[in-house]
Amino acid sequence: MHRDLKRIALVTDFGGAGPYVGQVKIQLAALAPAVPVIDLISDLVPFRPDLAAYLLPALMRDLPADTLYLCVVDPGVGGPREALIGDFDGRVCVGPDNGLFAPLARRARTPRLWRILWRPERLSASFHGRDLFAPVAARLASGERPPVEALDPASLHGFDGPEDLPRVIYADGYGNLMTGLRASNREPGRRLRAGDRCLERAATFCAVPPGQAFWYENALGLVEIAVNQGRADQRLGLAPGDPVWWREAADDPTGGEAASREGARPAHGLESGGSG
Repeated sequence: MHRDLKRIALVTDFGGAGPYVGQVKIQLAALAPAVPVIDLISDLVPFRPDLAAYLLPALMRDLPADTLYLCVVDPGVGGPREALIGDFDGRVCVGPDNGLFAPLARRARTPRLWRILWRPERLSASFHGRDLFAPVAARLASGERPPVEALDPASLHGFDGPEDLPRVIYADGYGNLMTGLRASNREPGRRLRAGDRCLERAATFCAVPPGQAFWYENALGLVEIAVNQGRADQRLGLAPGDPVWWREAADDPTGGEAASREGARPAHGLESGGSG
């Protein structure tokens, strides 16, 4: 396992309000005071590890490899799901086994996985982010490792899920909609079907008139839906979890954004987007 970890990045669905992020950060500061803690993202879609799973690799893609990711999207907290440490080609993660790490494991050349055997003396039933995952992350970032048991990555929950996810996985503060599709995997000559619109690709916002919807490759390498100087979520009536499709440009009789759903097919031929 990579031991030269210089910072901890928090990845959660806790939101900006309430005590949860603060309690995790205080726990980390107490146990690993020399290790910086960064709030990478705290507004992941609540209770949806199946969506967060496809954003996580994109968030990591261009960040330093000596970062430890403390990942908590954990609607099954207190239940039978396992607590894990994962090393995915040097990207170290701590979090629950609920599909959150499945795309990372599938895409890694040398995925390594461990079940966390250690438990603290005081472990609440509903806040393992503070009581279990934060102490484990602090120990790893300090060069230690708690008692663990090696696991076969193929046993990971959701490991047999889709490579890309043809759904909206995140809406940012501007109303832009990230999808679980990697732009590098798109097929030439395709438009993106989102709701009742068929969208063309643009390189960036200023390449289309104000108010026009389009899709583009965002800075994370994902297919993202946007409206120049507007909100794609409101304009298209879409939210995280909604499906998107690729469509042949030649099959679109309108030549523009609007198109009927007839003839469209889910991206990569998938009807559903759960991670397994």
